[in-house]
Amino acid sequence: MTTPAQPALQRSARAAHGVLGDVGAGSAFDLLRPVVGDSWRRSLGFLAPGRIEPPVALASGDLAAYLRDHPLSAVLPVITRLLVEPARDTGLLVAVGDADGRLLWVEGDDDAVRRAEAMAFVPGADWSERAVGTSAPGTALATGRGVQVSGAEHFSEIAHRFSCTAAPIHGPDGRLLGVVDITGGPEAVAVHSLSLVSAAVAAAEAELRFAAFRGDVPRPAPASRSRTTPAKAPTLSALGRDDVELACGTGTLTLTGRHAEIATLLAWHQSSKHHSRHPGGGLSAEALAVALLGEDARTVTLRAEIARLRHVLRDAGFGLELASRPYRLEPAPGCDARSVLDLVGQGRYRQALALYHGLLLPRSDAPGIRAIRGEVSGALREAMLADAGPEVLTDYLELPEAAEDVDALVTALRILPPRSPRRAVVLSRLDRLDAQHRR
Repeated sequence: MTTPAQPALQRSARAAHGVLGDVGAGSAFDLLRPVVGDSWRRSLGFLAPGRIEPPVALASGDLAAYLRDHPLSAVLPVITRLLVEPARDTGLLVAVGDADGRLLWVEGDDDAVRRAEAMAFVPGADWSERAVGTSAPGTALATGRGVQVSGAEHFSEIAHRFSCTAAPIHGPDGRLLGVVDITGGPEAVAVHSLSLVSAAVAAAEAELRFAAFRGDVPRPAPASRSRTTPAKAPTLSALGRDDVELACGTGTLTLTGRHAEIATLLAWHQSSKHHSRHPGGGLSAEALAVALLGEDARTVTLRAEIARLRHVLRDAGFGLELASRPYRLEPAPGCDARSVLDLVGQGRYRQALALYHGLLLPRSDAPGIRAIRGEVSGALREAMLADAGPEVLTDYLELPEAAEDVDALVTALRILPPRSPRRAVVLSRLDRLDAQHRR
């Protein structure tokens, strides 16, 4: 287990980045600690140096189910007690990742979460060496031992403002299950940090052994399931598209027109955390008719569409049913629009933006769809203008709906660093909009 010294190694790491492309990798490695240099060598086999953003490997709908069935879900209370609670108000984040480097769980105060979001250190993101290069979680998994990575020792420039300490965690049978990490400023690589994480891992592994003895360690769901039962919770995707994709464990189903609108309305209301009229979610025939067709809608018109959609779902053979009284999909699907709204509410703007592919069913004129569309896009826009960092905000400006958003452009111009190359793009768009306005 290796601990980086400060600040001399930081200067060496910055110098290594400076010569990596110009002089050659060999001279860069000589400036680094052996554990970091070896990791950089591996990283160069996968990635080019620069600002590398980790991909989102698990969407929010899949992530919750995956974590629920993962053995490490059993030790989250231990990690919370030993690492999260002592670190409150310190600016540190605590994360748990799986054996492939995908972050499953990230906890910390709101400010720490927002800062980490700027480098996509969020649940679902892939922080393996293959995806982002040298980092404490990825390098701990690659080496099989505890490690600390400080500032510029990260291979990707996106993480240079952060430091991290991580150690791998194993199951009772010795199988690698994942990694436990603390991330933050220089305090994340303090002399005692590695011992603290290692102690928490040891306690978590003891809990796993005890859980195995009791026979209640979570296990992944079996690969084969009945044809009438989806292998995992279905998900509904309707953002940035004119049809709807229902993904189930055994395949996908595309819905169009009224069927797409009905499925979206039901999934949205079923995925809400606040059901005032129907505790199990869903909509009455009257409420669904109004949301679909307007105030003067007749339920008899709706029932014909419901009957047709029910046959479509049954014929697909995915185990999805359209139940009545109230109308609801069973099992209830996750909804990408609801997930974006939830992520915005948690302050996880980068992850929300990654999941937001555009306006919800943009061609639909159904009143209920228009309301959801406005709620989700409005919440995302307000978050971008009020609290997003410059990188996230400029990514938001790439959305078609933000192309002529003067307020967002002006906000981006205000918060972008003076030498950012993105300022020229923002200024150009503002000038073009101003010229159009004067005509």
